[in-house]
Amino acid sequence: MNMFKTLNPSKFLLNALDDLGFVKPTPIQEEAFPVIVSGKNVVGIAQTGTGKTLAYMLPILQSMKYTTDKNPTVLVMVPTRELVQQVVEQIALYSKYVTVRTIGVYGGTNINTQALTLKDGVDILVATPGRLYDMVIARMISLKSVKKLVIDEVDVMLDLGFIFQLTNIFELLPERRQNIMFSATMTEDVDLLIKDFFYDPIQISIAVSGTPLENIAQVSYEIPNFYSKVNLLEYLLDDAKEFSKVLIFAPTKKMADRLQEAMLEHFGPELGIIHSNKTQNTRNAAIENFNNGQNRILIATDVIARGLDLDKISHVINFDTPKFPENYMHRIGRTGRAEEMGKTILLFSEKELPAKEAIETLMGQEIAIFPLPEEVVISKKLIPEEMPQQVNIVSGHSLTGENAPGPAFHDKSAKNSKVNLGSRYKREIVLKYKKPLTRGDKNQNRRKK
Repeated sequence: MNMFKTLNPSKFLLNALDDLGFVKPTPIQEEAFPVIVSGKNVVGIAQTGTGKTLAYMLPILQSMKYTTDKNPTVLVMVPTRELVQQVVEQIALYSKYVTVRTIGVYGGTNINTQALTLKDGVDILVATPGRLYDMVIARMISLKSVKKLVIDEVDVMLDLGFIFQLTNIFELLPERRQNIMFSATMTEDVDLLIKDFFYDPIQISIAVSGTPLENIAQVSYEIPNFYSKVNLLEYLLDDAKEFSKVLIFAPTKKMADRLQEAMLEHFGPELGIIHSNKTQNTRNAAIENFNNGQNRILIATDVIARGLDLDKISHVINFDTPKFPENYMHRIGRTGRAEEMGKTILLFSEKELPAKEAIETLMGQEIAIFPLPEEVVISKKLIPEEMPQQVNIVSGHSLTGENAPGPAFHDKSAKNSKVNLGSRYKREIVLKYKKPLTRGDKNQNRRKK
């Protein structure tokens, strides 16, 4: 028996789920369905890999009615291009036996070409905030008919600096709408966003970050620097049978590129990379090659890998130790899915030890430290970030880094420094991010002379 029947979806949706082999809803899907169908505002806290897309899309498809309106009635916002493409593909599978028009729009491609795809109308619009706001301002699309707003991976959106696009989009949406938001973590910024824009939401928390997954084996190695970590990776990953499909997390785009360059000679065509500075074609190819087995190893940054559908990963390797413990949970959640055993490796230096301990505190368990294999060479070569900073002995100021003294400046007078920052939420965001809130062409905001 298909356990989705207990949720009482339409026979068309149930047939689509049968075709996909889905027979039992995940906890987030089971709890979210009746609440979203009721039309209430919802905040879902759930880790990557818990079936969030189906959790919000199944009840939305259940509630949708046929319309000839060319403007979208459902708006889904996600942080990256890859997630737009992935969500559009998933909706197509879920709505196989339902008449629904779904279109995705995102940056990195021609905006006019995307506008043409909207010409014949759309029911569900999936978009990144930046491209959506640009299209609305250019009058390429109207949001006046939106009845349901979904914001997925909202914590990533805020990390990427999309807060201004989000708040401006909220102002352009109808006041009477259902708000549905999913996040993997409940940060201060997420909480503030909910309080200011979501009226009386029902919160559903499933697999809260910090809860270790029982089918993931976690180990760690203490190793001093970048090139020593590379040497350890090369030693471990030479065992292609054991390390059959490996996702390596790097902390930044620059570090990901540096790691690829260091490992390329050793692993050649087995190695792939993905981050937001790569072209869309390169990013798509990296995902495809990793999923089809052409690339055995994929280097990725946290943001770009969040939410991506990467199957049957044998190992997740943390090249760095995340500063935020929740990010570690997102990373290791990429393996050990579908009741399969997963394995993770954490590489940490002495400086990263406090971050490792913070992760262990969050999980309530220690990550075992394995001794380094004798064959692994400890390198004396350092990358620029690892080199000691030179210090000016006279002044005591560091000559490099963000704390270096800058040029002198003069404060504005109190009269000229006053700015109308609007609502409490906008004031707090401006104070935090130090950015102006502008809408449309900035030239329109300039004072006429």
